[in-house]
Amino acid sequence: MAQKMMKIGIMSKEDYRRRTIAIAKGEYIPPNDSPKVWFESMESLGQVLSGQNQKLLRLINDSHPASLTELETLSGRKKSNLSRTLKTLSNYGIVDLVREKNTVRPVVNATDFRVELSI
Repeated sequence: MAQKMMKIGIMSKEDYRRRTIAIAKGEYIPPNDSPKVWFESMESLGQVLSGQNQKLLRLINDSHPASLTELETLSGRKKSNLSRTLKTLSNYGIVDLVREKNTVRPVVNATDFRVELSI
């Protein structure tokens, strides 16, 4: 299966705020290849892409579970824990939570990450 690349930026909250305002004012146009997902620190990125969450992403990507119930069985993790983790990953665009009838199917959007540090 082809890798799906996601660019991630690391920038302080203050710098990110300044950047966003400059973009809104038309004073700065980010390059097309700039990250769309930003974290405040390497630590916060590390929490989201922890070893446990990387294993979960691999499991979803390899097994294509049809529901959270199936993922619960495959992963050995409680559905409430999975839901919380997947919601966080979804907020960053790493995972899509596809609603189908009465179920939610997780789909991995990114399997490869490139981090750009702004200092």
